[in-house]
Amino acid sequence: MRLIRIGGSKVCHLWRKPLDRNIAAGHWKQYHSENGVFGHNPHGENLIQRQPDFTTKDQNRSNAPKLVTAFREHGHRIAQIDPLGCNDDQRDTVLEILQERYSPTEERYVPEGVLHLGNDKASVSVSDGVKQLKETYTNKVGYEFMYIEDELERDWFAQRVEQLASEKLEESYKVQIALEMAKSQNFDHFLAKKFQSVKRYGGEGCESMMAFFLELIKSSPSNQVDHIILGMAHRGRLNLLTGLLEYPPVKMFQKMKGMPEFPSDALATGDVLSHLFTSVDINVEGGGKVRVGILPNPSHLEAVNPVAVGNVRGKLKTLKSYDYSNGPIDKASRVLCVQVHGDAALAGQGINQETLGFAYVPHFRVGGSLHLVVNNQLGYTTPANRARSSRYTTDVAKMILAPVIHVNGDYPEELAKATRLAMEYRAKFHKDVFIDLICFRRWGHNELDDPTFTNPQLYDLISSRKSIPDAYCENLISTGVLTDSILKDHLSSHNNLLNDNFEQIETHEPQKSYLQAQWNGLIQAQEEITTWDTGVDIPLLQYIGVKSVHYPTDFNVHSHLLKTFIKARIAKATTGTKIDWATAEAMALGSLLYQGFGVRLSGEDVGRGTFSQRHAMLVDQKSGQIFIPLNSMVENQEEKLEVCNSTLSEEAVLGFEYGFSIENPGNLVIWEAQFGDFFNGAQIQIDTLLASGETKWMLQSGLVMLLPHGMDGAGPEHSSCRIERFLQMTDSNEDGKADGDYNSFQVVNPTTPAQYFHLLRRQMIRNFRKPMVVIAPKVLLRLPAATSTIEELGPDTFFKPVLDDETSTVKSVKKLVFVSGRHFYTLKEKQVELNRQDIALIRLESLCPFPSLELQRIVKKYTSATEFVWSQEEHQNMGAWSFVKPRFENFVGRRIRYVGRGPLAAPAVGVGKVHHKEVAKLISDTFAQ
Repeated sequence: MRLIRIGGSKVCHLWRKPLDRNIAAGHWKQYHSENGVFGHNPHGENLIQRQPDFTTKDQNRSNAPKLVTAFREHGHRIAQIDPLGCNDDQRDTVLEILQERYSPTEERYVPEGVLHLGNDKASVSVSDGVKQLKETYTNKVGYEFMYIEDELERDWFAQRVEQLASEKLEESYKVQIALEMAKSQNFDHFLAKKFQSVKRYGGEGCESMMAFFLELIKSSPSNQVDHIILGMAHRGRLNLLTGLLEYPPVKMFQKMKGMPEFPSDALATGDVLSHLFTSVDINVEGGGKVRVGILPNPSHLEAVNPVAVGNVRGKLKTLKSYDYSNGPIDKASRVLCVQVHGDAALAGQGINQETLGFAYVPHFRVGGSLHLVVNNQLGYTTPANRARSSRYTTDVAKMILAPVIHVNGDYPEELAKATRLAMEYRAKFHKDVFIDLICFRRWGHNELDDPTFTNPQLYDLISSRKSIPDAYCENLISTGVLTDSILKDHLSSHNNLLNDNFEQIETHEPQKSYLQAQWNGLIQAQEEITTWDTGVDIPLLQYIGVKSVHYPTDFNVHSHLLKTFIKARIAKATTGTKIDWATAEAMALGSLLYQGFGVRLSGEDVGRGTFSQRHAMLVDQKSGQIFIPLNSMVENQEEKLEVCNSTLSEEAVLGFEYGFSIENPGNLVIWEAQFGDFFNGAQIQIDTLLASGETKWMLQSGLVMLLPHGMDGAGPEHSSCRIERFLQMTDSNEDGKADGDYNSFQVVNPTTPAQYFHLLRRQMIRNFRKPMVVIAPKVLLRLPAATSTIEELGPDTFFKPVLDDETSTVKSVKKLVFVSGRHFYTLKEKQVELNRQDIALIRLESLCPFPSLELQRIVKKYTSATEFVWSQEEHQNMGAWSFVKPRFENFVGRRIRYVGRGPLAAPAVGVGKVHHKEVAKLISDTFAQ
């Protein structure tokens, strides 16, 4: 593949797989709806086969089964799940579980098979059964699962709950739990002495969560899990990192001292202490190994959850597991997503509902997530009765019928058993499950905060009780399971480790931990702007263009598509003329697939496109079967296009796609907003992940955002993608050092299909990854003037940051009008109409990185030009004006004048006549003498 140089551009080595110039014979392979499409494998989803002889257990017309059902359904309401007991007087009197209500006598028996007691008894008396039911359902654990719609699934869950009640943990396992909890507490005490002024959001009060993580790792091999991806906020995060996840304490201590976590040659600013992350292989006792990774998180609580799910989905694709497997789904997903929530945040943050909303949606499901709620019963300073309207913080789980296990945090053994149950359920049914760990917070929101200002009674209870690790260790010592000497030796060894690491603070050198494994071979982008040959051989482009609309002979394609889309695409590809936006996109994606890159296209209605321009998937008009032509270009095609019509979500879906994109650089991930300004529902993810993820965490992402934009008279909410916001979020310099590839992300406004083609391909061809915001078109999708020839996509072609006015006579030009986006075509039409030879229209296709060098050359070329104008269709306080002005004047060395609409509070007016009046004035002002 060729590589070319423009001016001062740096010559780069090509990072990509070789392109086979030979066109293989194409064979279509049909993906029927009932058989799935790439990325959605429905085989084996009926995991539980109903027995034909399944009958009601209500034998002998006894009321006993109704009593059993009542306990299973309502027992959680009086379960002793609050370790502080401050709400005991508010627990309900549950009439539904009163034995007298069902009038069974003690002589009557609970019929065989109704109650699962974990013993060999065929049946038990009602009185014994009630004792067992109270012990199981109203003790230190509460269960909610009776709303599960499938009867056999409910019965399985009840059976495991009732059997689990009699199961005992091995003594060695109890000791392991005790020591891990004691180590967590010891770590907090060490930090309190050494770093008194540091906010660490410690685990004091929720140490029993270590029993959850121990069982999570311990039971992974038996549940076919070999990768765990954790999305977690701050509470207890540092304890988990330096404990089970073996994160070197010295790295944390250095961070507390204000030192960087990355080597000095890394172009990174780093992040705060509570956002540190790691990935580690853990050997499991008894055999097996599991890789556990905890993702970096922003301080926006719960924002990391869809990122974790998306990262798991990306890992599944890398492993060709679950939905990406060729065979039937006969076992659980090999990659487990664990989401650790805060109680107030789970109930209060809408991103949780959005994330749960695609738990079982094709192309987004991951085989079930395991949710742990670290329930402090307090959010910042807000008590539970002001943090939600529901009984439980986990009531959001009911929207997807996920079972919930409420556990008293004083009983870590019960938490371990609950985790075992959750893992088994998730593996068997491929569904989400929640564990609500009800605990407390020893200190305030952080260790420097005084919680008694707002919650004095609650903290009277907390301060008067022993810590959870101390109480549990004392219990094990009193029963002879643990000895005091073992505990002291363990803590002494841990203190030695912490002190040794503390002494290394000034000498330890951070090691490179990024751009490894599947990212090996990529680099951090540098200060130069590099140019890449992204052209493709024309015969291959023609082949892809035709194959992009090829469908089986027995497929009932929509008659309108056949006439106006399919035949037109074939003609464009064959003649190489009038290449429109959708055709160029298909050629770009198809050529990447042909080279062995994966492509994921996600968003609302992306299969056909918001404006019915794409039709990447065809739907049989009689059977409803789906066919994706680009997945059948060649026989045994290695990589496929995954078309992901998403839920009506922006924040969660964009976070999901970001998580997917940081897993493997070999996948082009595209998220398209239905209209450009709809991105604002995902602003948190853009601010905290896309714009700053690399500089904070050294995680690269090549995610592409397509944001349809254009002031077409559609009103305030369907016009602008708010270009100004993205430009403000970049780390572009307005003076001093010119922009380069290093900029945080790219903002581009292409005006031709060829430019769009090269941008998409460049994302994968370059040897680094950067997020890209594409100011995508609406009217240009079908505008005859906005087309390209196939030669513009061919060999030795590339993306051009600036497009000169090729129709102008250089010596005649007195005014240079700089413009970006579709506004160019409005001005060009007027220029031709007025025959204005004294004006040249210059298009800025790249806004960031700002193309200083190209602009300098163009200005130098027009020696007679004395007036420089920026014309934009957006209002003055929006669009690119405020970004372009200082950079143009500082780097190009010319004063530039604004022409356009005045400032406005809304992105566009909502009155048609006013809009047309604005357009007329804008054009008139641009061409004024």
